[in-house]
Amino acid sequence: MPLAEYFTYIYPARIWKPTFILVFILFPLATGMGMAGAHQPEAKDKPAPVTISVPESLRDLLKTHFRLPSAPFADDIARATFMRRAQQEISALLATEGYFTPTITLHPASPDGTEVLEVAPGPRAVVTEVSIEFKGDLTTDEPERRARIAKLRSAWALRVGEPFRSPAWEEAKAALISGVAQEDYAAAVIDESRAEVDPVSSHARLTVTVDSGPPFRYGSIVIKGLNRYDQTLVSGLAPFKPGDPYRRDQLNAFQTKLQNLAQFSSVVVNIEPGLATHQAAPVEVVLSEAQSQRVSFGAGYSSNTGARGEINYSNYDFLNRALRLSAGLRLEQKRQTLSATVDSVPNLKGRWFSLGTLADRTFIQELETIRQRIGISRNQIVGKLETRAGLNWQREDRQPTGGLRQVTQTLALDGQLHYRSVDNRLFPRDGSVTELRVGGGSRQLLSDQDFLRTYVRHQFWQPIGKRHVLFLRGEAGYTFADSRFGIPQEYLFRAGGIQSVRGYDFNSLGVQEGQAIVGGRVMTTGSIEYNHWLTNEWGAAIFTDAGGAADSLQRLDISVGYGGGIRWRSPVGPLALDLARGHSDGKLRLHFSIAVAF
Repeated sequence: MPLAEYFTYIYPARIWKPTFILVFILFPLATGMGMAGAHQPEAKDKPAPVTISVPESLRDLLKTHFRLPSAPFADDIARATFMRRAQQEISALLATEGYFTPTITLHPASPDGTEVLEVAPGPRAVVTEVSIEFKGDLTTDEPERRARIAKLRSAWALRVGEPFRSPAWEEAKAALISGVAQEDYAAAVIDESRAEVDPVSSHARLTVTVDSGPPFRYGSIVIKGLNRYDQTLVSGLAPFKPGDPYRRDQLNAFQTKLQNLAQFSSVVVNIEPGLATHQAAPVEVVLSEAQSQRVSFGAGYSSNTGARGEINYSNYDFLNRALRLSAGLRLEQKRQTLSATVDSVPNLKGRWFSLGTLADRTFIQELETIRQRIGISRNQIVGKLETRAGLNWQREDRQPTGGLRQVTQTLALDGQLHYRSVDNRLFPRDGSVTELRVGGGSRQLLSDQDFLRTYVRHQFWQPIGKRHVLFLRGEAGYTFADSRFGIPQEYLFRAGGIQSVRGYDFNSLGVQEGQAIVGGRVMTTGSIEYNHWLTNEWGAAIFTDAGGAADSLQRLDISVGYGGGIRWRSPVGPLALDLARGHSDGKLRLHFSIAVAF
């Protein structure tokens, strides 16, 4: 006996705010009345007039969606009205879980006045037959289409032998039509679907027929909302051309590329699945342009470089060519930086070019450096991999306290590779990040020294249970050169501080020169850290760091630091407050960093 396929429910509304306001107003009155009548004996809590008896697996379903009476029945008519409602609503609820022959009984009141509504769900319907048929172009007798039909049928989720549930039935149909529509058939629809349930045998027979419709091909791109920029800014990022077969993942990738552009605040890409235009279906791009210029301010503190304040300016239509200009001034206690960078728009392959300049001054570990740099780079992001190849010229004036002042210049070719595979970019818990960098200069090409700098860094997160994370970090660097003199500090190494060896001051591990610590040609550091998250936002950690920097492998002295700290997943980013002890000198040092934009 076939039953209805779809069920509609009206859930009791939960209106929290008005209830809270009402309680807030009436509470003083109720309190006063309670005080006035304090001499009277307190009324005992009355038992519920009706309780429900149902298997545990269905208790939450009925508790959430079926309302029991709040007062005893006035007469037999009220009791009969309730039972009619219970039969209708409970039967419909249980049918969604595959129970089609429930027995619902209201037992007489017990001595305390409570009546029991007993619900016996009966046998659960089981899927005994699944028939999936197709119509339209997909049924063309070709090997590729036959293989696709077989794949769609094998992917069907609600299989023979499984309990029949309405949510699972709807999800399986949605997945089926999505699988058909993701390639070629943008207008695919479910032509017919039936779920026939025999209450006597508790057998469910499922039938679905999908009409694929005709195959779709892309037409022209129709752009709406573009005022400031040329249309090639949008159309140049399309991973398809007119006449190509429709692929839904291409539309999604197209939308993602446009959303990642700073020039737009919102982007929606879709295709109109009209049968009349299937041979050249227009692709509609609806977007909103972002504000072309922006000024932002920030402040923060780091135990590495001290307190800071900064101002940043961005122009997303620089020179009216959709170029992105980013300029900023950052003032820190130990570092002051003025920078500007112009970026081109990433192309279809995720590639763009950057031209930048920088001037900064640092005074760290009694070493003062004043640097000017200008460079150009080619950048690319493909999936999880980011690469950069650049040519930089820089002039550095360094003055170690009690040491020899040097002015060096370098024209360096620099390459970087960054691979990121983590579950969450801001708060990683599982995955890894790897960074490689190689750069160098030559006396033959505007450099004061021949050198080749190599660097590798790997970070790894391993979840342990639901609230524990093991974090491992390792890095190593080596600069091939006859001497460190004539090489800018950027291409040498120091260690110590946050994200290095905690328990030691920032850049305090290196080569002693006068009263200063300067960069050496070799460096290695590593960390092992165990995090326990007490809540979703707060956690604690214990760690051990080790490493150092020197002018040669023979002189490399490994320093060890260890301690513990607090972790906070703050709204502005991850925050770590660590107290670490340097094993070499026995001193305790606090490591902390936070930044706020406003």
